[in-house]
Amino acid sequence: MAFPFRRGARGARRNPTGSTWGDTLFHLGSGAAAIVLLALLGLIVLVLSLDAAQSIGVFGFGFLGNRIWDPNTDQFGALPFIYGTLVTSAIGLLLGVPVSLGIAIFLAELAPASIRAPLTYVVELLAAIPSVVYGLWGIFVLVPAMANVVDPALQSVLGFLPIFQGPVYGYGLLSAGVILAIMIIPTVAAISRDALLAVPQSQREAALSLGATRWESTRMGVLRYARSGIFGAIILGLGRAFGETIAVTMVIGNANEISGSLFAPGNTLSSVLASNIREAFGLQASALIELALVLFLVTLVINAFARIMVWRVFGERGEAVS
Repeated sequence: MAFPFRRGARGARRNPTGSTWGDTLFHLGSGAAAIVLLALLGLIVLVLSLDAAQSIGVFGFGFLGNRIWDPNTDQFGALPFIYGTLVTSAIGLLLGVPVSLGIAIFLAELAPASIRAPLTYVVELLAAIPSVVYGLWGIFVLVPAMANVVDPALQSVLGFLPIFQGPVYGYGLLSAGVILAIMIIPTVAAISRDALLAVPQSQREAALSLGATRWESTRMGVLRYARSGIFGAIILGLGRAFGETIAVTMVIGNANEISGSLFAPGNTLSSVLASNIREAFGLQASALIELALVLFLVTLVINAFARIMVWRVFGERGEAVS
């Protein structure tokens, strides 16, 4: 007995290239979706550029190096916000990456099977918490703790350093950096764990067979093999920290100035947009949109670079398996 679907498959119409018309339509549809995505990115850049044209024409490249932001005199510069973004992101990475790597190593190499899955779920769940919840926690818990305990302790021990001098407010660059560290931990830990699990088991067995300890096997046979993926996870965490808005706005203090102290209030590219865009008009609105354009382009480059690094690990893993 012949099956109808077999006759249909054999009798499917094919185009001159030998593939079925369904395959052709699928390829065309997928290609159109990719083109739409690229067109959307290009449209965002175009719209932001047109809306920021006034600021670009008035300030030019000096906009990036100007530290004055004064709506009363129509003097606008991005340097205080670039500085705040870089400082808070650096603090977030400095505090968050070691914790993330520790979590990833434990989940991938050391955790018993009975608790590995629940812990993995909890880590991934933390990434789904809305930013405003982190911000509220920062206002009611983190800021008082920083103002009354952490900042005074740091100042008493490391007060000889300029970055730990000055009045303590609780709101400031350091508090924003701590919030960012907490927020990037789930992302960096989850991707680093996946990169570690992608390492072939033969790497571990080879190191152990040569007399290496469990830590030496992890350090030499696993971490080195997965370094591109881990680095990509860190860069993705940087992209998350670079563009975080609500939580940072709620704890950074929102001051348009550059200070050498981590206790001082400041602003980031995203926080100044969230705080001022609704009330801005004229040249100030154009300058804010130019800040958004800078933030968009830098974040796009960071995430693209991170994806390439992560792809390298899983691409090498796929070649090894094949």
